[in-house]
Amino acid sequence: MAETSTLFTTLLMQGFAGMSLFSVLLLMALGLAIIFGQMGVINMAHGEFMTIGAYTTYIMSTFAEAHGFINQYFILALIAAFAIAFAAGYLLEYLLIRRLYKRPLDTLLATWGVSLVMQQAFREIFGAREVSPALPEWLTGSYQPAPGIDLPVSGLMVLVLMLVVTFGVWLMMYRSRWGIRVRATTQNRVIADAVGINTKRVDRITFALGCGLAGIAGAAFTTIASTGPTTGSLFIVDTFLVVVFGGAASLFGTIASAFTIAQAQSGLEFLMTGSMAKVITLVSVVLILMMRPEGLFSVKVRK
Repeated sequence: MAETSTLFTTLLMQGFAGMSLFSVLLLMALGLAIIFGQMGVINMAHGEFMTIGAYTTYIMSTFAEAHGFINQYFILALIAAFAIAFAAGYLLEYLLIRRLYKRPLDTLLATWGVSLVMQQAFREIFGAREVSPALPEWLTGSYQPAPGIDLPVSGLMVLVLMLVVTFGVWLMMYRSRWGIRVRATTQNRVIADAVGINTKRVDRITFALGCGLAGIAGAAFTTIASTGPTTGSLFIVDTFLVVVFGGAASLFGTIASAFTIAQAQSGLEFLMTGSMAKVITLVSVVLILMMRPEGLFSVKVRK
């Protein structure tokens, strides 16, 4: 009986670890799904916008410690991470991406070059070592729903943040005039232009919004791990995998895909090494995509 209880507790804790990974992956994938699914842009620098959010949180925590408002800074850091990543994404779209639409290979190469430049900029500014922000007291410690089960408060906060952001994206995409413009532009750009939609502005805001969501993911990531110049690049493959596996332009598919991949990887890491868990997860997803190349949930659009 005791062994069964211990096994159940272990599986529950491992499942929660998978939920934490799921939350960060989904926050990243939501932004990439908007950029790739709605615009067809392969943004290899998406992970670096996550790093922008993480370093923004670190800077604000340092400032908060020096000025004595460490318990209040994190909410402000989330807003600042979104705003700075949004502004950086808006600038990148205006300077580079708008010239590369309908040229996916060019966007891949160009944004990969941008990611390398950004990583080097992070090294020059913050150094090569990983850093961690000081967390407010309300994000430390753990919650014990039952004896032997300790759920980190920071992980619970990331989960709640993911739910709030996902609901906000759903509202914007399917219950707002902006979402109608985005979907109209995706389905038929010529007709959207003809009825008065400023498709260029829609593209710019959409790209910037996706980058801003990556900034939020970066701020959330700092509560569960440290940040370095290449932190974002470590997530880019998994994030693309989530978007493609779920089905481009499908919000529900992105959610289902992120949950499936995160839980599978977390569960396999409990049984074997992390590297083997990643390999098995990747091979499984590739095999499924070979049978269903449009992903779990495809959205049919007119081109």
